[in-house]
Amino acid sequence: MAQSEILIRNARTALCMDDAKTELCGVDLRLRDGVIAEIGQGLTTQGTVVDAGTCVVTPGLVNTHHHLYQTLTRAVPGGQDALLFGWLKTLYPIWARFGPEEMFVSAQVGLAELALSGCTLTSDHLYLYPNGARLDDTIAAAADVGLRFHPTRGAMSIGESAGGLPPDSLVEREAAILDDCIRVIDGFHDPRPGAMVRVGVAPCSPFSVSRELMRDAALLARAKGVMLHTHLAENDEDVAYSLAHFGCRPGQYAEDLGWTGEDVWHAHCVKLDAQEIALFARTRTGVAHCPCSNCRLGSGIAPVRAMRDAGVKVGLGVDGSASNDTSNLAAEARQAMLLQRVARGADAMSAREALWIATRGGAEVLGRDDCGQIAVGKRADLALWDVSGVESAGSWDPAALLLAGPQKVRDLIVEGRAVVRDGQVVSFDLEAAIGRQTRLARRLAETL
Repeated sequence: MAQSEILIRNARTALCMDDAKTELCGVDLRLRDGVIAEIGQGLTTQGTVVDAGTCVVTPGLVNTHHHLYQTLTRAVPGGQDALLFGWLKTLYPIWARFGPEEMFVSAQVGLAELALSGCTLTSDHLYLYPNGARLDDTIAAAADVGLRFHPTRGAMSIGESAGGLPPDSLVEREAAILDDCIRVIDGFHDPRPGAMVRVGVAPCSPFSVSRELMRDAALLARAKGVMLHTHLAENDEDVAYSLAHFGCRPGQYAEDLGWTGEDVWHAHCVKLDAQEIALFARTRTGVAHCPCSNCRLGSGIAPVRAMRDAGVKVGLGVDGSASNDTSNLAAEARQAMLLQRVARGADAMSAREALWIATRGGAEVLGRDDCGQIAVGKRADLALWDVSGVESAGSWDPAALLLAGPQKVRDLIVEGRAVVRDGQVVSFDLEAAIGRQTRLARRLAETL
């Protein structure tokens, strides 16, 4: 459907994230029919004009790993100071009480928070479906908010009684899981350039599904032409589980079951060793780096510098709000930069490289060569960062947003449509959604 034309006028700086790493000053961007139609100076329009004289314009940020439903269980006392497995055991019983309303509202609020932090494209990993909840609930929420969405049909099939981590009430039969993967792919996946929804297949983790489901999921995804996603090598417990139950490290487990390649991305990968990094580089397997969650759960610092140097595709993820307690992707990019400096020295990662990972890097991980950069013909997904405020006062380099700049956007445009304007979400009633979420969280807390 044709869109009204938008002219972004006189951007102070545009960071294009193209192959040439172009940075433009005093530039105009014409957006038409969901794409960037023209880049130049002195452009005119009969459509909407957005003045960007005090703004740095970047491609929209790309979030490669999230569990949106967890927005409803932030800062739960029993899980605040727990490691990964203990944190999960605290929250599983709460999540078991969710239903379609909880999934929809938590996704709405989480997506709005992402939008305010400059995110235009996000994946989501929904791996539990209690009380009639479906992936459809989050897809509907994304349509309301207006973000480009890559939901993945997650699953858990091995409960406590079979030696797994989740309670039996949250696991599903593997045949039913695969049937529902087919349903949501056929119903929602759009492989075309500019797609607003693409669907992936995503068994939760090696400790909550069987080898057979991992293998069958890979076969199904490839038959359907969709991507694969799971958690891998998140912490020492994760690696120990793999060694004890599978007799190999996580990277070998993934390779043996068909879980490496251009169409696969793994979350966390904090504990990949040099051989596994080489495997991922050779096979073009992607990684969703989640620095704040890794800090929050004490998992460690992922070897992102080594991954990048080896040629591994790396994007950023905010992870579940319950293991991060926020969904701010700009803050995630800054944290990624700082952690690599802690691990490897002050020159280990520049602000520009971290921003590249947050935009172009994430788009590459999700297989979206139509997103993640500012260039004629690419999708009109843009973040406008006002650098006239206190956060940037005194900065000599407006492009160094992650060193001295705002962590919330002034304006966000997705597919040529305004989602955030003047710092406010305008695509749906966020205040009403927050009120609804507050009531749901209170009701859940009262049942504990």
